[in-house]
Amino acid sequence: MTLGYIEKNFLPEEKDLEKINTFTRSKFGADELYTFNAVLCNNDIDRDYEKFSLEALEQLKEKFVGKTGISDHSMRASDQKARIFDTWIEKVPERKTADGEDYYQLKAKAYMVKSEENASLITEIEAGIKKEISVSCSVQKSVCSVCGCNKRTKRCEHMAGQLYNGERAYSVLSDVSDAYEFSFVAVPAQREAGVTKSFDIKREGDSMTDILKTLKSCEGSVTVSKQQADKIVSHIDALDEDAQLGREYKKSLTAEVVSLCAKTMPEMDLSVFSSVAGVMTTKELCSFKNAFLRMKLHESAAPQLQSKSKDTSNIAHSNYKI
Repeated sequence: MTLGYIEKNFLPEEKDLEKINTFTRSKFGADELYTFNAVLCNNDIDRDYEKFSLEALEQLKEKFVGKTGISDHSMRASDQKARIFDTWIEKVPERKTADGEDYYQLKAKAYMVKSEENASLITEIEAGIKKEISVSCSVQKSVCSVCGCNKRTKRCEHMAGQLYNGERAYSVLSDVSDAYEFSFVAVPAQREAGVTKSFDIKREGDSMTDILKTLKSCEGSVTVSKQQADKIVSHIDALDEDAQLGREYKKSLTAEVVSLCAKTMPEMDLSVFSSVAGVMTTKELCSFKNAFLRMKLHESAAPQLQSKSKDTSNIAHSNYKI
């Protein structure tokens, strides 16, 4: 999946212009447009130890048609420079992926308007300066190569890139939910350049449980909707409130345990016990509280048991006299 790149420019044929003009408001001729081929991604294992399945490439082929080309993944409309109008998958002869499969590339045709604003970018593309591109997409499945677990829904003990029985673990990405854009990368050497893979949690009906479950299984970048971001913020606020209540409860519980200690174990140095109680967990404090309460109950019950014991003794002695 490595870095995508621009292959070469070409003169659009009539069938190309027909496809291009489905995206334009007015018809453009070949002399008004700059068209080029690009390799978007492939099915090889990338630097994150992830790879697209061939099925995923097929899905991306459909979803990338009509997507825009931008600068450095900027979301500003002014940074939109190009648009993909055609895609296809091409097998590279006599080449294999790192895991031994036939090597396939997802390719695209894109167009730009020949304008003063785009002139410098076109010149840089022609000179081979702007060659590398990066694409952004979203997938639903990330299947472990070792155990077959979908890491988007379940936890997996196998770490991508680690060796297991002599085989290096990686994840197979499939079930593409969306393709977002491709970008002319400003710094080709940057590690982030290449395929940006995110998982889709943009469904507005997702519960907080669904969102957290997906976040925990994340191995790449994340795209969330405004509604989901609001849910996450609300969830954090609620956790902060619960944490404050927990701190207040623990403070009260600590004072109660120290008080019980003073009553049931008067010989104990309270200053020492208070210091110890101050660093106990809530579970430990509850355990001490229950122990002290049992000690109090035992002490209060002891006189009654002694009284009953004496009565029984008297009855037995009286019977002996008889």
